[in-house]
Amino acid sequence: MLHFIVAFLLLASRAALATPCQFESQGEGRVAAIVDARSVRLDDGREIRLIGIEATASTRQALASLLAGRDVTLRGSDDTPDRYGRQGALVFIGEGDTSIQAMLLAQGDALVSAEISDKDCAAALMASEAAARRQKKGSWADPSAIKNAESPDDILAGIGRFVVVEGKVLSVRQAGAMTYLNFGRNWTRGFAATISKRALPAFESAGITLKSLENKRIRIRGWVEESTGPRIDVRLVGQVELLGANEPTGVRP
Repeated sequence: MLHFIVAFLLLASRAALATPCQFESQGEGRVAAIVDARSVRLDDGREIRLIGIEATASTRQALASLLAGRDVTLRGSDDTPDRYGRQGALVFIGEGDTSIQAMLLAQGDALVSAEISDKDCAAALMASEAAARRQKKGSWADPSAIKNAESPDDILAGIGRFVVVEGKVLSVRQAGAMTYLNFGRNWTRGFAATISKRALPAFESAGITLKSLENKRIRIRGWVEESTGPRIDVRLVGQVELLGANEPTGVRP
């Protein structure tokens, strides 16, 4: 009985200390080529898309330094290929327990995409990015890495790109099936984040009432679109971060 108890406690402690993002294995392979900033090709022909991140200017070079010719293990909750035939996965070198995604984020060579729904894994990736941001590593060394919501022209310069924007929500307005988080007083020209009605249940499940974001400082991430003024369409809860009152802003002074 004593041996059973000790074994049980050991298993419980290992589970408690388990590294996040340890999903089921989706196989192994050797990296034969770096296809682009978020995709690699294995020696068996499979093309792998690194889930959970968006690329910056330095991602491809950093990815090549980390993965070229390396043996990797793939992990994820779904190995269904996307429309381009790529298998989405978290990528680990050998039997390591830290994903390549986390390494890129910790170096400031990638941005969190907010697509991973597992809360512990998503939080771990966001923590890696936050550490690099605090230390101004990689792309975060650029003062303009985080856009100021009060400067719509600067945000528009990133149209078609994945960007991070910080600012204070001045108003929350609903028009039809769309809710607008307005960061400018001029609704037609200022920056806004849009959230469709179909995304509301996810926010409610996370305990977030959109109206409660009014007069709050938040960080928004996503693809910049133009609709008179710059817009980011928010489809995932992880695209919105509520900033604490004492949290240092990443916006250029």
